[in-house]
Amino acid sequence: MRVLAVDATSEYGSIALLEGDQVVEELAVLAPDGFAQLLFPAIQELLARHGWTLAQIGLFAAASGPGSFTGVRVGLTAVKGLAEALGRPAQAISNLRAIAGFGDAPCRMPLINARRGEMFAGLYDAALRPLEAERVGSVSVMLTGRPEGAQLIAQETWNDLSGVELLQAPRSLAAMVGKLASQAGGVDPAGLDANYVRRSDADGRWHDG
Repeated sequence: MRVLAVDATSEYGSIALLEGDQVVEELAVLAPDGFAQLLFPAIQELLARHGWTLAQIGLFAAASGPGSFTGVRVGLTAVKGLAEALGRPAQAISNLRAIAGFGDAPCRMPLINARRGEMFAGLYDAALRPLEAERVGSVSVMLTGRPEGAQLIAQETWNDLSGVELLQAPRSLAAMVGKLASQAGGVDPAGLDANYVRRSDADGRWHDG
């Protein structure tokens, strides 16, 4: 099955074409002013380069956040619109889960810079099953409260993480989003929703056990 995956959740976006969970090509798209005018031309360019058409896509996938509010909506809306118009299934994949896919430890803690001294974080096992709900909190509290041995993975570093051992994930996530979507299978695109992440407890600490 052919898959088209999109990540427009930050200015460092990407689009990927896959055959099942095998990546055909991943195209990085830098969009500091947003994806509204860039996304569909970039999709058409990528499809044309491989002689594919939208009608040949069997599954559409989008990164669902957390990230830029506008970017998350643009990517999800595009994928939902294409899937609905063509009568195809779609899937939404958390950016944090996609980042966790680049780890190699039993317990993985993917991170995204939420600005203003905060970070988005999740906890996943080696099979990318969530161990805790994704959350947002202050960098210091999230790091000191993380489970012992959790592997930290992020697409970027920032001042609050200087000196912290960190596995670097690539900026482009669309290929990983497509792989995870292919494995999960598609659903009715009308049911897809954004993953903005909200506090699940007052101090952002992880639970014990």
